[in-house]
Amino acid sequence: MNRFVVFGLFATLAAPIPPASAVEPPSAAQIITRSIAANEADFNQAPNYAWIERDAEKQHSSKATIKTSKVFMIDGSPYYELIAQNDVPLSSGEQAEQERKLRLEIVKREHESDRERGRRVAKYMRERNRDHAMLLEMGTAFEFTLTGETQLDGHDVWIMKAAPKPGYEPKTHETKVLTGMTGTLWIDKATYQWVKVQAEVVHPVNFFGFIAKVYPGTQFTLEQEPVSENVWLPKRFSMTVHAMALGFIDENSADEETYRDYRPAPKLTAELTTGK
Repeated sequence: MNRFVVFGLFATLAAPIPPASAVEPPSAAQIITRSIAANEADFNQAPNYAWIERDAEKQHSSKATIKTSKVFMIDGSPYYELIAQNDVPLSSGEQAEQERKLRLEIVKREHESDRERGRRVAKYMRERNRDHAMLLEMGTAFEFTLTGETQLDGHDVWIMKAAPKPGYEPKTHETKVLTGMTGTLWIDKATYQWVKVQAEVVHPVNFFGFIAKVYPGTQFTLEQEPVSENVWLPKRFSMTVHAMALGFIDENSADEETYRDYRPAPKLTAELTTGK
């Protein structure tokens, strides 16, 4: 799952509520509404950054495959430049090959026709907006309750619980899983940013009739941190899936992504690829 999937989590609520007074603490609805605004702004700013991403994927009981890449935008869509495999940095020869591939990709994109560029960027935007739109639906699928306050990663946070909303009707096959999920959000009291989000499947959910089913144990966790004065972006995203297809095909998998070294995205050319 793309990390931007989680940026829209628990959104699409009622119209914004006026700010709470200095005396009364904000209500659960006010906290969620303000956090949505903060995270929507982050979602819009994310393509303006470059970062280093470590992605560990595991299928069934096999050993995890780990790739670490520099990620940055090139003319409207991201590019992943591999820098390590299984936590072992690339050799000098392998680094040179990655540099060569990067230069070739830049040249390719610089010489695309309008139609080719449109297709490439549209594919990226479809994936990004599809994931975002799916999670926007979660706001209509859940009821939120303010259950307490604590400190997390140096931030004073509110603890919000999310439970399926009675009568919710999924709009797509993907959003059907929301009917079997619960969640918890830790929201920064000063900025209304999401410090941490957890969600899990608590009862089985069928997809496409009885062709596929997602089981309890399926869960994801998102952790975020400030990367500038006004922007927070993910530092860790993990997902574990327990599913069955056609009644007998085990689809269990796990994915953990970590992000670091955020910085404003550079504008690269084939002649200028260092310092990216």
